[in-house]
Amino acid sequence: MSNFLTDRFEEALIYAARLHAEQKRKRSSVPYFAHLLGVTSLVLEDGGEEDEAIAALLHDAVEDQGGVETLMDIRLKFGSEVADIVDALTDSYTDPKPPWRERKEAFIASIRTASPAVIRVSLADKVYNARATLWDIRREGEAGWDRFNGGKEGTLWYYRQLVREFAFHGPRNLLSELTRIVEELERISAD
Repeated sequence: MSNFLTDRFEEALIYAARLHAEQKRKRSSVPYFAHLLGVTSLVLEDGGEEDEAIAALLHDAVEDQGGVETLMDIRLKFGSEVADIVDALTDSYTDPKPPWRERKEAFIASIRTASPAVIRVSLADKVYNARATLWDIRREGEAGWDRFNGGKEGTLWYYRQLVREFAFHGPRNLLSELTRIVEELERISAD
């Protein structure tokens, strides 16, 4: 396999931009697409192949933009490998979503048996999110935790559990980065 990006990546880029065009990051004015680009960048920088990069662009499409119909469309447009990664990273197919803790516990349980591609894209997503969380807490202090469904305790619990489960797959650069960020979040939250 090659690390070169083809027309499929360009098509996925446009597809993701259109799907998420009206979406903003949680309680902010930042276009959601910035998150997708950031996760994709981390996947590529970690050595991810094109299918992983496309899955990174589309990792929230099913959950946020159309459910099972969107997953079927992704499978048709970008293939089974991309769709399988996106499917593994989708924690809800319904609106409203099931309770936050229930979804997070189910996702944590799935990490042990996840494929290397799912692990890479998921780690990139979690690194991006943890980094954004750290920035929010540095900027806003304790009030920054209010934007998270799990609040301070739940969010820290979730990140700790992710680090523990991802470690089952062995050392990785993205895991080292996630661990560092979570330790910093815990340190500044204890002050």
